[in-house]
Formats: sequence, structure tokens, C-alpha cells
Amino acid sequence: MFRLLATATALTLLAARAEAEGWGNVGKKQEAAFTWTMPLFNGFWMAWTPVTMAFFAFVFGLIALMGALEWWRPGGAERDGVLGLRTTRGDRLFISLLGSAFILLGWLFFFGEGMILGGVGVAALWFAFVFWKA
Repeated sequence: MFRLLATATALTLLAARAEAEGWGNVGKKQEAAFTWTMPLFNGFWMAWTPVTMAFFAFVFGLIALMGALEWWRPGGAERDGVLGLRTTRGDRLFISLLGSAFILLGWLFFFGEGMILGGVGVAALWFAFVFWKA
């Protein structure tokens, strides 16, 4: 009898402690934490996430930068590079963006998305190489 009473008392105390430490919120809807894949606009035709927003802002920023450079120094700064092509600034931008896309797709295939910053680093090195040597 004593053991049963002691066990019931201990369980009651544990339940009270659990209630005080937040167990009372189990099963209740909580606010969603920020994730990079969380949709920004629900019900919109495109899945705008912070990543897609940053990507499009980056590409449009590069296009605006290329437009400003063309206005400041017309002609596109043609040169012969190590790829054996005569390229302008716009050509080098296209080659670097296309190469970066393939680098990142390959990185995702071989390493997954857990180590994506390594792929971003390789793509940034490719970007710098194309604008420096191509």
C-alpha cells in the first residue's frame, strides 16, 4: 500500500513539474520557425522562398551592373582568353552563370544539400576564373 501511495505521489509531482516546464503546450500549434525553404507568399503561382528571392536579386543585380559598366565603358572589353574564345563582359557573365549552375547541380548530386556552401565556393572560384582568364 505504501509503495502504491509513494508511486502515485511521485507521478503527481513529476506531472506537475512537467506542466511547469512547458509540457502543457504539447499538441498546441506553435509559430513556425524561419527556414530557407519556407514559402514567403502562400497561394502564389511561384514558390518564392528566401533562396529564390536572393537568387533573382543576385542575377538582376549582375545584369544592372553589366548595364552600368557598358554605359561607363562601351564595347564590352573584348579579349581572347584561355578558353580559345573572343569574349565580352556579357559573354563572360553568361559562361560563368551557366558553369556555376552546372557546378552546383553536380555538387548537389554528389554531396547533397548539407554541404552546399562548398559548391558555392567552387562556383565562386569558377566565376572569378572566367572573368580573370577567359
